[in-house]
Amino acid sequence: MAPTDVTVDRPFAASTVLTDDGGGRFTAELGTLFSIGGKAHGGLLMVLLTKAALARLNAEHGGDTELDPVVVGTEFLRAPELGTVELETDVLKLGRQASVAAARMTQNGRLLLSATVTAGALPDADPSWLAESPMPLEPPADAIDFVPDVRTPGEGLAAATEARYDPATMAFLRKETAAPVVRGWMRPRGEDPDPLFALLAGDALPPTVFNRGGGRGWAPTVQLTAMLRARPAPGWLALESRSQMIAGTWFDEDCTVRDATGRVVCQARQLALSPLPRT
Repeated sequence: MAPTDVTVDRPFAASTVLTDDGGGRFTAELGTLFSIGGKAHGGLLMVLLTKAALARLNAEHGGDTELDPVVVGTEFLRAPELGTVELETDVLKLGRQASVAAARMTQNGRLLLSATVTAGALPDADPSWLAESPMPLEPPADAIDFVPDVRTPGEGLAAATEARYDPATMAFLRKETAAPVVRGWMRPRGEDPDPLFALLAGDALPPTVFNRGGGRGWAPTVQLTAMLRARPAPGWLALESRSQMIAGTWFDEDCTVRDATGRVVCQARQLALSPLPRT
């Protein structure tokens, strides 16, 4: 049964359950938790692909270790409907430092997403150098605590996570234009963030292109590559996303995710399509 109840104690854990069907194949259920406009959130889809790839690699290593995701590159081909999806994995490399698997998501025989997942061990030691965070690591008192999805109120990230947004970077809510930069804070409800939640967080902010005017709506990701850098400490994750260029229907986003200690836990870069004008 797909998770749909926003009162679930641990929505992220409930939404990322995989059923092992053997032979490197898995199934998952997409519910209304982590959905936007009746479609599953892209970050959740990446988490499911990554979780399947890690399960396959851990099994191939004999179950002696629990690998961490290090790099996840995902091609978004089609948007799945809510319901059952199938995941198939192939091992590309088994190594001491890095292992690699391919993962594909299908629904009713149609290929939806394809990912390559590099796995290894995330560092436990403090970084030898770390750039200073450009934003507070916890939401200040004036942070916006809810950004409505105009198509499906009460669903999506606002219902499944605790999220706050920097009002200074949310010009589109005031029907103003500003630089394509968005900042916010997020944490899962009922559990501490882990590397998979950090991966989701790298695709969790409203599209930066919203601040440049035009339409507000679905801005589909075409390709996203995320680097996981460390295991998050308990607490809030601080997110900053910015675009370098918006041209035609295409725009880019670079999102940096930091944990409560200020350490970078995810760096995600994507190419996406601007929302279509409403007619």
